[in-house]
Amino acid sequence: MQPLGPEALRPHYSAFLRAGRVLLTGHSHQAWPDVARAGLQASFADAAEHVDDKWQRAAEVADGVRAAVVERIGGKLEQIALGQSTHELASRFLSALDLRRRPRLVTTSGEFHSLDRQLRRLAEEGVEVHFIDAQPQASLAARLAAAIDERTAALLVSTVLFETSTRVRGLGEAIAAAQRAGAQVLLDAYHAFNVVPFRMKELGPDPIFVTAGGYKYAQWGEGCCFLRVPPDTELRPVYTGWFSDFAHLDSARGPGPVRYGQRPCDRFAGSTYDPSSHYRALAVQGFFREHALSVDRLRELSLRQTGRLLAGLDGFDVLTPRAAEERGGFVALRLPDAAAAVQRLRARGVWADARGDVLRFGPAPYTTDDEIDRALEALRQVAT
Repeated sequence: MQPLGPEALRPHYSAFLRAGRVLLTGHSHQAWPDVARAGLQASFADAAEHVDDKWQRAAEVADGVRAAVVERIGGKLEQIALGQSTHELASRFLSALDLRRRPRLVTTSGEFHSLDRQLRRLAEEGVEVHFIDAQPQASLAARLAAAIDERTAALLVSTVLFETSTRVRGLGEAIAAAQRAGAQVLLDAYHAFNVVPFRMKELGPDPIFVTAGGYKYAQWGEGCCFLRVPPDTELRPVYTGWFSDFAHLDSARGPGPVRYGQRPCDRFAGSTYDPSSHYRALAVQGFFREHALSVDRLRELSLRQTGRLLAGLDGFDVLTPRAAEERGGFVALRLPDAAAAVQRLRARGVWADARGDVLRFGPAPYTTDDEIDRALEALRQVAT
């Protein structure tokens, strides 16, 4: 089957794509295809039929989500821990580190708010958090590597920066430095997952943790994130839920250390969750497969769309690299009073967002060239 283009895809997003509304927040929340509703209805139907016995079916659906992740990044199902947010999963990772023996964390100034906030709060409690300036990007990996020493517990860094859509190149150097020092590695791939192709084997040798989720480019919606766990990890999160040893739930409690399940992902499992997010994700994954929307195809579409945006932004302070191999799935520009510009664009039917003084445009597979051109014209109107 030939993959569908934006015009042919649009009828499948009828609930979100309304007349007069241009959605360019695809880097944050892409529209859900109409089949997502069927996924939510299936979740309700299983709960109504099976009541508390629904969890066996929910576990099967969760494995379907794991399979979708593995299809995109490689690895094995038992390496994919699921969570409601990347913050939840990253916090479990942090809780497993021996910060008394290794009190140093190395990260960048360009991490997303949830991780950045958590690390800054840890710094207030005495953890040595070294925020390496994300700019200039060309030397970022080398500067991260230089900041790692034998007191470093972990390196935490994005593969695509959320403010500028810049791919962090040369991460292998920083990863290798961390591994030589015995430090753990956590990569935030949220702005790569399902729009910038990558495979685990390309990132470097294990152990490497990777976290991302479906809220953005995968169209899975909220509550559907994952942590890829290295196969031989022995980390024991302090922040741990009862799903981490679900198989022994009926066993008598006794003395001794807290046990974890046999699979790598079990160590980072949580507790009771809303499974409807997984039903929705699985329905969307089926839609993507039906219409041949592979990651390579999505990347091809994205590069063409972001290229069209960049071509129309001459005269603006563009932060996103123009070279295709250097950019992620959206375009960012610096604009005075960017938040006000977002509201003025909204009044013209164009949905974008801002982070500080940075305005972001994120196309999606259903975004047409006409919509991109309309957004560019609206931007010129509000920026004058």
